[in-house]
Amino acid sequence: MGIASSKKFIRNNAGTLTEEAALLDSAGAGDANRVPALNAAGVLDPTFVNSTVSSAGAGDADKHPRLDGTGRLDSSVMPVGIGADTATIQASENLAAGDFVNIHNSSGARVRKADATAAGKEAHGFVLSAVTSGNNATVYFEGTNTQVSGQTPGTVFLLTTAGTAGATAPSGAGNVVQKLGVAVSASAINFERGEPIVLA
Repeated sequence: MGIASSKKFIRNNAGTLTEEAALLDSAGAGDANRVPALNAAGVLDPTFVNSTVSSAGAGDADKHPRLDGTGRLDSSVMPVGIGADTATIQASENLAAGDFVNIHNSSGARVRKADATAAGKEAHGFVLSAVTSGNNATVYFEGTNTQVSGQTPGTVFLLTTAGTAGATAPSGAGNVVQKLGVAVSASAINFERGEPIVLA
């Protein structure tokens, strides 16, 4: 049974009047025919409206989508072809939220921190969540990287500190200069991948 409210009502149970508590949330089928009560915020608990934040596929048919903790719809509830351009790729090293990443082949596609110190590790996208090596990362190929810090608004480049971006392009021989987009604030970079150039 769900959480009982302190508010009660009288129910006609097969001809017998019975006092029963209203419910603040639902525990599922066992709460059938119970009366819901508004919660402390004055709204119905989401468990009463058969909603979901993310979709696992056909099993979530007929559920209502609900905004997540950021106030947005999860991409899994969007129709195919609508939403962020992403791929799920296994990480070959630990990644921090906000890292710019490089996709490489190591017995299949793998993702690691992009690094401007040498050719072959240019940025292909970014991650918004930390991932440990061997686990799957959601790689974003477009959009805004909101997990960065210390940015100066304007053009940003891949840096020689793996996974990071900044306003000053690398200048050492063998370094890679790659534009990654535009910082729109100290904590957001609008990603637009540029072609890498290896310095002589």
